Amino acid sequence: MYSLFFQLFFRRMDAERAHHLAFRWIRLAARIPVLRTFAAAVLAPRHRALRTEAFGLRMHGPFGLAAGFDKNAVAIDGMAMLGFDHVEIGTVTGEPQPGNPVKRLFRLVPDRALINRMGFNNEGSAAVAARLAARRPVFRTTVGVNIGKTKVVPESEAVRDYVLSTERLARHADYLVVNVSSPNTPGLRSLQAVDQLRPLLTAVREAADRTVTGRRVPLLVKIAPDLADEDIDAVADLAVELGLDGIIATNTTIARDTLGLVSDPALTAETGGLSGAPLKARSLEVLRRLYARVGDRITLVGVGGVENAEDAWQRILAGATLVQGYSAFIYAGPFWSRSVHKGLAARLAVSPYATLAEAVGADTRKVTV
Repeated sequence: MYSLFFQLFFRRMDAERAHHLAFRWIRLAARIPVLRTFAAAVLAPRHRALRTEAFGLRMHGPFGLAAGFDKNAVAIDGMAMLGFDHVEIGTVTGEPQPGNPVKRLFRLVPDRALINRMGFNNEGSAAVAARLAARRPVFRTTVGVNIGKTKVVPESEAVRDYVLSTERLARHADYLVVNVSSPNTPGLRSLQAVDQLRPLLTAVREAADRTVTGRRVPLLVKIAPDLADEDIDAVADLAVELGLDGIIATNTTIARDTLGLVSDPALTAETGGLSGAPLKARSLEVLRRLYARVGDRITLVGVGGVENAEDAWQRILAGATLVQGYSAFIYAGPFWSRSVHKGLAARLAVSPYATLAEAVGADTRKVTV
């Protein structure tokens, strides 16, 4: 049903306009008590076997919404209503910014992919912090807050900018993510270099601890799939050294030629980060490498090319405790999360593992033994 609706309606509409329209519908549904209760019952049934614990947080399951969909924390309950076990809002920057000029979001339908060069369009950390402070949750869900660098802030002042967002947002976050891997903010990806990443993460950790004294806010870093293997290893080693709680692998890619894209070349040539099915293999490869390096010392979050329950299961076997998706939601529609959960529960039931926690990294451990 949704596939037909997408072909007849959304596909003919500008991608960003369609996103905002669907977003409004989700937010509206979540505001109507009877409708949201019915929708959650249908779209978000719980599977006891999928209950997950990550960096000290208990969740209904391992499957969450990646950052980028709800940039300003306006639809957390709506996304929980659709079945996401955690919702990562953002990316939020220190100051508000409009992002890059439109047109900046493109569908590669034959490839089941997206290209975006949104440029961290958001209302800024002060506005998002105020909204989170005023929030009265309808559904229980874990809320991650993803922070990035304001475009006009020079690299030399990036640490100050991240610290500002941390001071405003950490108290409202179940976990905090430092995003240094979007290709759409000039100079941002250079912050993944260990000599720049170490002082940045150290400063954010100190700011979070200084701001939130009643608990320890878990801190994660999100990396790009385009890093060389030795750089992935360096980030993994740094994360262990600094006592980070997690690594999210991976963000969008700037690669094109190696992905086997079949969409119109004029479309695939658009600048920006590519997400969706073509990213699947590389994202999984990065995840396996990270798990082989860090094992159970750090929680890994697998994202990039996750389309269905099998993809999510492969991420778990590769080493991910949590799995996220975004692009496939555009193509699969509101029953997507329900389908992923149902498929994961079925795979776990016929696997040799009693719990999801036992399955985490099982395939990678076999290879590295």
